[in-house]
Amino acid sequence: LVIDGFEGVRAQDTHAAGAILDEWASAVVLINKWDLVEQGADRMSEYTGWVREALRFLDYVPVLFISALTGRGVHRVLPTALDVWRARFHRIRTSELNRVVQEAVARHAPPSKRGRRLKIYYASQPEVDPPTFVFHVNDPDLVHFSYERYLENRLREAHPFPGTPIRLLFRPRRRPTAERES
Repeated sequence: LVIDGFEGVRAQDTHAAGAILDEWASAVVLINKWDLVEQGADRMSEYTGWVREALRFLDYVPVLFISALTGRGVHRVLPTALDVWRARFHRIRTSELNRVVQEAVARHAPPSKRGRRLKIYYASQPEVDPPTFVFHVNDPDLVHFSYERYLENRLREAHPFPGTPIRLLFRPRRRPTAERES
């Protein structure tokens, strides 16, 4: 996603970013025309903050500052794009995934809803492109969006998945066939 550094994030940029999110696409944000922006010691950090605020739903996406005119920063685009592509196909071993989930639950227990508490039995990653995680739980209706976001943040803490969306699915645990028939 290329953003004009002189103009900043515009409505069309947020619209394009929304389309990226809707399509589960991976991305890198490029701030072009950085040579035209007033430079200062903290300017990049400040500008990154503005971009992250405007595109808060893509907070996992790398932000690079470039100038197509002068070539500044352009050498970092391809290596970053390749890192993002590799992250899209990254797979976490089931044992590692469940360790991360257990630690997350121990640090912050799921909230209760109507007197019932969400129980996460185990998690798996059945797909990549994009990385998809299935959480086997007692009742998917007990998953609050804020707790889903918390789990995503803990997964990204352990395995960053730069520039790549991750999909979290919550499924009810299936009982063994013999139990269902009785």
